[in-house]
Order: sequence, then structure tokens, then C-alpha cells
Amino acid sequence: MSRAQRSSFPAARRGVGQSGAVRHATGTQPGRAGSGRAVTRTLSDDPLGGTVRRTVLPSGLRVLTEAIPAMRSVSFGIWVAVGSRDETGPQAGAAHFLEHLLFKGTHKRGALEISSAIEAVGGETNAFTTKEYTCYYARVLDEDLPLAIDVMCDLVADSVLEAADVETERGVILEEIAMHDDEPGDEVHDLFARAVYGDHPLGRLISGTEETVTPMTRRQIHSFYRRRYTAPQIVIAAAGNLDHATVVKLVRQALRGTPLDTDPATPAPHRPATPAVRTRPAATLVEPKESEQAHVILGCPGIDRLDERRFALGVLNNVLGGGMSSRLFQEIREQRGLAYSVYSYASQYADSGLFAVYAGCAPGKVDEVLALTRAELARVAAEGISEAELARGKGMSKGSFVLGLEDTGSRMSRLAKGELLYGDLMPVDELLTRVDAVTLADVNALAAELLSRPMSLAVVGPFGEHDFSA
Repeated sequence: MSRAQRSSFPAARRGVGQSGAVRHATGTQPGRAGSGRAVTRTLSDDPLGGTVRRTVLPSGLRVLTEAIPAMRSVSFGIWVAVGSRDETGPQAGAAHFLEHLLFKGTHKRGALEISSAIEAVGGETNAFTTKEYTCYYARVLDEDLPLAIDVMCDLVADSVLEAADVETERGVILEEIAMHDDEPGDEVHDLFARAVYGDHPLGRLISGTEETVTPMTRRQIHSFYRRRYTAPQIVIAAAGNLDHATVVKLVRQALRGTPLDTDPATPAPHRPATPAVRTRPAATLVEPKESEQAHVILGCPGIDRLDERRFALGVLNNVLGGGMSSRLFQEIREQRGLAYSVYSYASQYADSGLFAVYAGCAPGKVDEVLALTRAELARVAAEGISEAELARGKGMSKGSFVLGLEDTGSRMSRLAKGELLYGDLMPVDELLTRVDAVTLADVNALAAELLSRPMSLAVVGPFGEHDFSA
């Protein structure tokens, strides 16, 4: 399994929104989950992609596919609307722990059978956990899709969670946490989330800590599994050379008789109930660590993923620190040689977001790097960006999005995130139109508001007593 993820996709790569999807009934009348029948709709016939269809099963589980006949592979994913923000304090790390355990065996297959079944046909399988969802996926040749569906549905729906496996994976996860602590470039991002969100679940480590993972019992994990992994919370997505009706049929067969094959008591919420994010004072957190390089992140609360300004934010992010031609890269690396890596990024959640600048530099250069970063953010907040920068930022947003759809895995992810996180799928052409519609006034208004907010700071490096407030 992959390491726990921070879920920091750039805003410009999120090709989805609240409206604009093309919806046409195909063979059925509109219905709802739990009505005893599946409801299928065509969401789009995209000129830059294939035909996208969506079926809601009677259980409330949703299946989306994009048929791309020119491909010889298929990416298949099971996405669950459960992440680390859905845990209580004592449960911290449960979602990630569970991600590991589901690969350890079901009533039909052992751990070796799960991995060897996919590898025997040249496929690959993995999983990752974020703050708001968990994903299990496989990529196989088109002819091996039935096998991938059967294996992946089996492990997500019918894992046994043996007590011995819990102990084995506990050791693996504790090693993963220790490894993370040895990588300050990763650690600083988690430290920054804590600086902004404090004790809120969005501020906690996705993997949990040694203090929460060590005492976690098999019973606690199993309870989390059965309460959270329900059909209305799950989206299955597939992209590649496939037939939608066949995928739906295979999914229903694979889930027959499992806990995911029952009618829901209530429809799926757009987002499971979790504590609301509250504004807190800006904070500075420093993690002393003997290292050759210092890692710093300066930033503030951003906007949530449904905010209509997300397209303007994508442009602003590109101009400030989205590439080698960005203001921060040119100022800090190209002109002054103060850092090897410097960039800005935006993370967006259901009800909150982050905007931040990262830099890795020699410890003795931290003060200068921070001063230049603060000055550039203040300059853009006060003066805005130019027309030339607007055009370049929009071009970067459109290009990165379209180029990011060149493989079945990214297309599968787009389907799932559109459904799971936004409740809709924005056609590619409409997304490009929305980016084109961003005006200089839009970006400058957002910059004036966003970049004037109090800034939090996270620092990992060889520092004891040091004043970072200047």
C-alpha cells in the first residue's frame, strides 16, 4: 500500500464542480437509491474523452465508467468517503490502519492470493488514505478487468481482519510513522496543517501517531470498518477499454451477499458529519531537527473546494509559485540562488482549505527566504498581477489539466472525485471555459483577500531559540 496522502491536488487539476454536467437518461427513468432497481445515466460524451456513464445501485453504491476504446488497459478504483478527518481523537489512524488490513485476506482469499492474482496478469494494485477519502485501485489489461473487479470488491467488502494481521500491520505502520519522522520535507507539511487547524481532525496525521496506533484493537478497527464502509459512502470508478453495463454486472456479482449488497436506511450524505472547521489565530510551529537543510511553509486558510473562486485560485497559484516561471521561483531560486525547491500550493476540503508556500534551503538562509516570500505575497495582495501573468497562469491551468488526462488512472480518479467530492462531473470543455472566464479583477480580488490573511508558519530544521516573526 502507498503511504498516507495529504490530498493536495492543485486547484486547477480538479475538473469538477457543482453544475454543468450533461445528463441523459439511458434506458431507465430517474429513480433513487433503495428503490429496488439500478438507475443509469449518461453524464457526457466528451470530445476529449470517452462516454461517461453513472449507475446508482439499489444499495446506494455508485458506479461510474469512462469508455475509451483506443486504450488496451483499464484502471478500476473503489473510493470510500472516509478519511482521517472522520476519526475521533482515540481513533486517529484508524482509516489508514484499515487500508493496510483490507489487503491481508478475505473469506475467499488470503493476502498472497490477493496480490498474486493481479500480479500474475501483469497488473498492479495499491491504495492510499487522505483526510477525506480512501482509495483502493488496480490497473490491468482490458481482458483482465473481470478479475480486478472480483478481487478489489472482495477485499473492500469482505475483509476478515484477523487479529494476527492487526498485530503484523501495527508494526508496519509504526515503522511507516518512524520513516515519516526521518523525512523533514514531508514532516513540515503535517506540521503546517497542525499550525492552521490545531486539534481539529484536519490538523492530525493521516497515519495516526505511535500513541494512538499502539493501543488500537482489532475490535475498534472492525467497528470503524462496518460503520463507515457502507454502500452509500462508496463510489466505484473505471476508465479504459470497457463496457459500462458489463462493469455494473460484474460489480453486482462481486458484491452479492456482502454487507455492501443491502438497501441503505438513508441516502448518502455529501460528506459524513465531522467537526466544523473554526477560524483560529495564526501560529508558528518549529520542529528542531538536526539536518543539512531547513524546510519552511508559510501560509494561511484558503477556500473550500466548492468555492466558485477556485478557478481564480488556480491561476493565482500558478503565477505565485506554480512553475519555473513563477514569481517566487524566479525571485528566490533563479535570481538569488537561495533555495533548490520553492513552490506554492492550494489544498481544498469540504469546508476549508489551505494556501501555502514551501521552500527548502540552508538553515542560514531561512530568514532571507521568509522575508522575500512575505514581501512577494504582500506585493501581490496590494498590486495584483499583470495581464501577461493572467494569460500564463490560465494557460498553465488548462494545460496541466488536459495533459493530466492522458492515462486511464487519472481519468478514473477524475470520475470518482467528481462524484465523491463534488456530487457532479464537469465536462472538460466546460472546465476549460471556466478557466478562460477568469478575469484579472477576479484574481486580484482573491489575492487581496487571501494574501492579507494572518500567516501561519511551520519550520523543520536545526533551530533552537530563533525568532521567525521578522
